Amino acid sequence: MSYLAKLKGSPASIPPRLPVKELLIISLGAFFAASVIGVLAYLTKQPIIMGSFGASIFVLFVLPDSPFAQPRNVIFGHFVTTLIGLIFFHLVGSEWWSMALALAFAVFSMQYLRISHPPAGSNPFIVFILGANWDYLWMPSLVGSILIVIVALFYNNRSKDKSYPKYW
Repeated sequence: MSYLAKLKGSPASIPPRLPVKELLIISLGAFFAASVIGVLAYLTKQPIIMGSFGASIFVLFVLPDSPFAQPRNVIFGHFVTTLIGLIFFHLVGSEWWSMALALAFAVFSMQYLRISHPPAGSNPFIVFILGANWDYLWMPSLVGSILIVIVALFYNNRSKDKSYPKYW
């Protein structure tokens, strides 16, 4: 198959739509997770919310069986990629190539440490865009990711037919 022919995609069809009831249940879980970090950010006046958390919530509630949704991947994925972003931003510089290197190193590190969480891949960019300080590692990255996982633990185990997480 030629390279250009590959770009057309395979003849597979799109996945089926979930029943509306299941979509509402998933959306309610996403609402609870976003509400927890939103209310705590409001009450404490601390920056508990991070842009990549929206995508993390999607993964945790839509794809809870995925390796990307497991607690170790969510928490350590966010922690490691934020740390890498901060290291490159503060110790290497705020240039475009430093940001690109931070992202490449974050992708490598998540894969190497077996903590891949795609939403966390955006954290080095977020650090650079915000010009974040070192405390950004603690709040919102670590605290926020732990809170989202806690909500997912309770919500994704609401049914006797479901079990979350698959591993720690």
